Amino acid sequence: MNTAPIVSKVWSFCTTLRDDGVGYGDYLEQLTYLIFLKMADEYAKPPYERDIGIPKGFDWNSLTSRRGAELEAHYVILLRELGEQKGMLGQIFTKAQNKITDPAKLFRLIDMVDGTKWVTLGADVKGDIYEGLLERNAEDTKSGAGQYFTPRALIQAMVECIRPEPGKTIADPACGTGGFFLAAHDFLADPDNHSLDKEQKAFLKHSTFFGNEIVAGTRRLCLMNMFLHGIGEMTGDTLVSPADALISPPSDTFDYVLANPPFGKKSSMSFTNAEGEQETDDLTYNRQDFWATTSNKQLNFVQHIRTMLKTTGRAAVVVPDNVLFEGGAGETIRRKLLQTTDLHTILRLPTGIFYAHGVKANVIFFDNRAASPDPQTSKVWYYDYRTNVHHTLKQKPLTYSHLEDFVSCFNPRNRHERIPTWSEETPDGRWRAFEREELLERDKASLDLFWLRDSSMTDLENLPEPEVLADEILENLRSAIASFAAASETQS
Repeated sequence: MNTAPIVSKVWSFCTTLRDDGVGYGDYLEQLTYLIFLKMADEYAKPPYERDIGIPKGFDWNSLTSRRGAELEAHYVILLRELGEQKGMLGQIFTKAQNKITDPAKLFRLIDMVDGTKWVTLGADVKGDIYEGLLERNAEDTKSGAGQYFTPRALIQAMVECIRPEPGKTIADPACGTGGFFLAAHDFLADPDNHSLDKEQKAFLKHSTFFGNEIVAGTRRLCLMNMFLHGIGEMTGDTLVSPADALISPPSDTFDYVLANPPFGKKSSMSFTNAEGEQETDDLTYNRQDFWATTSNKQLNFVQHIRTMLKTTGRAAVVVPDNVLFEGGAGETIRRKLLQTTDLHTILRLPTGIFYAHGVKANVIFFDNRAASPDPQTSKVWYYDYRTNVHHTLKQKPLTYSHLEDFVSCFNPRNRHERIPTWSEETPDGRWRAFEREELLERDKASLDLFWLRDSSMTDLENLPEPEVLADEILENLRSAIASFAAASETQS
């Protein structure tokens, strides 16, 4: 089946609406509502004849049979009505609003969706269309959606290292648009990795993935993204909870946690004071299962993720630099991780790979362990993919090939047989291990380690291209501004 015309129509109409001030995010939301309704209509007919639970008078035909102002008015009522339903239907339409106020363009969008048999399209086609829109939405700095979009190359590398197995559960307490779920699903469904039987395929579709996402619009995009990729059912329970994952201990534990929790140093909440004015206050989570009480949400997510794991569970988590060196609660948490889990790997990431500017991040890999008085970490392996590495979103974006050497060094099939690339004779090696005792003796048990010589300080002949260097300078400036803002927030 030639799907190129469908993709072309989706993109061309998005361009038309952008000329009217409708951004990728708003277009993506409206497309989500309409494709969901169209697919529900297709499922209601032979050979499927399934009841998706759409209330009478608010189905697909109620849109295609109207024009002009009547269509716009009915669409507003339809969105509100469907948002009050239960299950996945209600979650898709929660707080839904019409962002296309021109009835003629709304009708054209409905007509475009109506012209495609979405149910018969392969999951890879539907998923690729939707994922492409998500990425463009992340690139649109005005929407701010980049904070919910982790580079897919990084996600793929993390999944390749974890190598999830069929019949096991995967969770993400801050799942954004569902990137980790989709990459893990693709890995599990790939016949080169696993040959799934009927029971395993059903488990993968219905029982593998569990997430949290507190932002209604992002949760909607996640659910639709998963559904279009073949995860979950229209009539099934939602796989993504709107609850704040940090509020209380998890009701279930999981085999794997893959996550990139939201960046930002502090958690805060808004409230109305006695004078009726809006104020914000630092939000701390007083949980008895946490090692330390802090308003640093990244540190809270690290603690929470450890509680989400089964005793044999494994985690790969993106964290900012402050998690590796911050004192106080940070030191307590690092010491506890080294004592109670096998914190075996840290990948140091360069700037210029995230849509959120100025981010200095790492991936920490740790395996949970049953309670024991003996330390569970023996050594921590580091891969420095930051020093002398230059990436920008446009000139030199991160691809999976850039991380293949890390995955090879990680040795996912047997990580207990690793070979360092660094030694006294090979000082430019990016892969080396540090003993637990050596790390614990560092100030504040800091895990913030580098050993490579920064060639930009001494080697003028090997400087990156001017465009890349300019983008890197901008990234460093943004990082400095972000650090200054975080410090000001802490002092206030």
